[in-house]
Parts: sequence; C-alpha cells; structure tokens
Amino acid sequence: MTTRRPHILLTNDDGIHAPGIYNLWLGLKDYCDLTIVAPAEDQSGSGLSITTSKPLHIRQVPWEDTTTKAYKVNGTPTDCIKLALNVICETRPDMIASGINRGANSGRNILYSGTVAGVIEGTLRNVPGIAFSCDNFEKPNFARAQNHVYLFVKYLLEHPLPPGGFLNVTFPDHEGPVKGIRLAKQGRSYWVEKPQERQHPEGHNYYWLGGQRHHVEEHEESDVELIKNGYLAAVPIQIHELTDHAQFEGRKSAFEDWINARLG
Repeated sequence: MTTRRPHILLTNDDGIHAPGIYNLWLGLKDYCDLTIVAPAEDQSGSGLSITTSKPLHIRQVPWEDTTTKAYKVNGTPTDCIKLALNVICETRPDMIASGINRGANSGRNILYSGTVAGVIEGTLRNVPGIAFSCDNFEKPNFARAQNHVYLFVKYLLEHPLPPGGFLNVTFPDHEGPVKGIRLAKQGRSYWVEKPQERQHPEGHNYYWLGGQRHHVEEHEESDVELIKNGYLAAVPIQIHELTDHAQFEGRKSAFEDWINARLG
C-alpha cells in the first residue's frame, strides 16, 4: 500500500526569491508534496498585516522541480496564506512551513515577524504550522538549517499540538554542528527602534527606522538564551485563547462597577 506524502504549504516574508525558502524547499522536497505561495518582494516586519488598499495578483513562477507549483503574490505573508487556502490549493494542506527567515524570530520579535504571521494565519484556520528562522542576519547558515526542517515537520505531523498551537523554531549562529535541540520558552527581548536621519535632495529630512536588540534578563530555558549557547530552540506558541483570565476573573466586578457608575 502506498503511503500518501504530506502536502506542505511553504511561505516566508523575505520574498519568493530569497535563499531561505529555497533551502526550506530543499529540506522537504524528498518527503512531502509542496506548494509555494510567497510574497513577490521582501515583506520583513509586516507582521499580521493584510492588503486592503490595492488589488492582489497571483503569478505562477517557474521552480527547479516541475512537480512543485510556486506562486508569488504582491502582498504580505498573511495575504499569501489567505489566497493559498481560498484560491490556489485544491486540497487543504497538512501543514504550513514558513521561512527560513534571515535573522532570529526569537523573543518578542515574533510580534513583528511576517514569517510567523503566515503560520498564525494558518493556525487560525486549524492548519498546523512551523516558523523557521536563523539567528544570523548577515550570513545565515541556511544549508545547515535545511538538514533539520523535515525532522520538525515529521514530529508535528505525528504529534499534533492542540488547536491554536504552532512551533517557532530558531537555528543558532555558530560554527560546527548544533549542540542539541531544546524545547524552549519564548524569550522577552526584542528589537527597538534606532531611527537614522537622512536628508532628501529636495531638502527635507527622512528616516530609516533601523533597530537594535533590547536585551533583558532571560530565563535559562528561553529561546534567546538557548540560541546564544549554540542550541536549536523550538517554542510551542498558543494563540487559541488571548484573554488574560486572571485579570478577567479578578477585575470583572470592580471594573464594571467603576465604569458603569460613571457612564451617566
């Protein structure tokens, strides 16, 4: 009996021609049926944004493997997943794999990441997913990362997370083999703005937002700390329930009494 190969939908935020998504494809092509739907251009930092101010266009692009169908969309990663699930894919994919991102989506940077956003959009539609990133922004070791991606896909297919859950996987920046793989907690550090002022030829000033990592004291099991020490970190993220239940229960009566007393 022939075993059905899983159907994996690939996306990213660095754009369809970025090397990271090519290495992601290389790491999965021998084990999975793949469809690629990715932004036509770099959409880094786009988060969960969607495009509502212009029409979206889907264009098929040639790929190295003729069995892989690849499409570019003139929008964000979230746009890509919405169109993939509603227009492009004839059958529902078994999983979404996003990346491999240039630069770490560790810590609270995931709130800005279009790579993570593509997975979140699928998770909202009960399609499981994994977001992959490399810690090194300038010279990410995509080739080493590609050797590990199927391991995570296989695990998640065989051991699904609860609804609303996905994995955020970050590869460390160091020479030599990965020290090990650790299930981690999402760290708290993030990139803060460092605006760079420039002068336009017409005379007015403009800015490149720029940024630098804001470091905080991290738990030893955080992705930030583990990656720094040479480990590959995988964080289970949960978005099914966004309510702070402790505050809901603890504040409900006092909050409603205080607000309602001042309405009239």
